[in-house]
Amino acid sequence: MAEKKYEITYAAITDKGERTNNEDYLGVREDNTGVLCVLCDGLGGHGKGEVASRFVVEEMIESVCNKGVNIEHAIVSTQENLLKKQERENAQSSMKTTLTCLYIEQEDASYYHVGDSRVYHFESGKVKDRTLDHSIPQLLAARGDIKESEIRHHPDRSRLLRVVGTPWDSPKYSVSKKIKIGKKTTFLMCSDGFWELIDEKTMCKLLKKSATPAEWLEEMRKIVLENGRGTNMDNYSAIAVFIR
Repeated sequence: MAEKKYEITYAAITDKGERTNNEDYLGVREDNTGVLCVLCDGLGGHGKGEVASRFVVEEMIESVCNKGVNIEHAIVSTQENLLKKQERENAQSSMKTTLTCLYIEQEDASYYHVGDSRVYHFESGKVKDRTLDHSIPQLLAARGDIKESEIRHHPDRSRLLRVVGTPWDSPKYSVSKKIKIGKKTTFLMCSDGFWELIDEKTMCKLLKKSATPAEWLEEMRKIVLENGRGTNMDNYSAIAVFIR
């Protein structure tokens, strides 16, 4: 096996915030072929969101890492298996979740999402790209009706256009272009309970000061808690990945 050019390190956090239970779920699996990160945010308003998020994370890791399934095929099969689970448990109106995946293999990375949990791609401490939410406010921003900065506090920010657990007439996930990673590449995956309470400028400022993914997440968590305290703060979760 060729010697790795880069060191990949990662850290994760998840917390119920000021809610009674945590409907976010995440997982990271690293092996000799690559690193797979998966983060989901169960839809609490539909019931059994915590069941959906855990099911989807575990299905994705099982399919990709244990069975060697292509990620896009794994997303489709996971969606189908969640619908079957809904039917078995007579829960067709519940068990819905967002989905984000990041896969790093050798010198390439790609990411996938459904819903409004996000993946941010940073280079040299600056935001290079992020996923676009499958939500009403993101649609309004794309049309020019609101500014990007207004998405965070828009009254319809929880209205999603795509989720895992609702029947699809065609694949509803979005996929990034393949990214060539370098020694200053960083990724952040996070649920809306996290990104709504910290802006990209602050993410970058804290990233430049942080030596490790765990340190970066902890510094961002302080901001999230400060901005969310006393607001019936949502569950929040994040995975940070450094390539150095």
